[in-house]
Amino acid sequence: MTTLYGLKNCDTCRKARKWLDRFGVEHAFVDYRDEPRTPATLVEWKEALGGWDAMINKSSTTWRNLPEQRKAPGSDAEWKLLLREYPQLVRRPVVVTDDGVISQGFSDNGFKKRFGV
Repeated sequence: MTTLYGLKNCDTCRKARKWLDRFGVEHAFVDYRDEPRTPATLVEWKEALGGWDAMINKSSTTWRNLPEQRKAPGSDAEWKLLLREYPQLVRRPVVVTDDGVISQGFSDNGFKKRFGV
């Protein structure tokens, strides 16, 4: 089964969930603010998605409002702390399929390709 990780009040996550419903793709949704991911999971996502910078939504209000020193974590430990404190910084949704493939974000064409629709 496909698992979508995101925030329940995120418009992009809602669009992704509606798309999966419309095309009959069985899935579960996990709000990672309510159910924080483990540090090991965050590192797994980072490695699959191309690094911490690729994982973060730097156009978000949350990112822009961070103090400058928080915007340049120097280690995995600092990134994990930042994301534990501000889970909304992760670009949404994070999509994990049964085959272990991890991707991020939503677009109609991207999902059609990903799910063979």
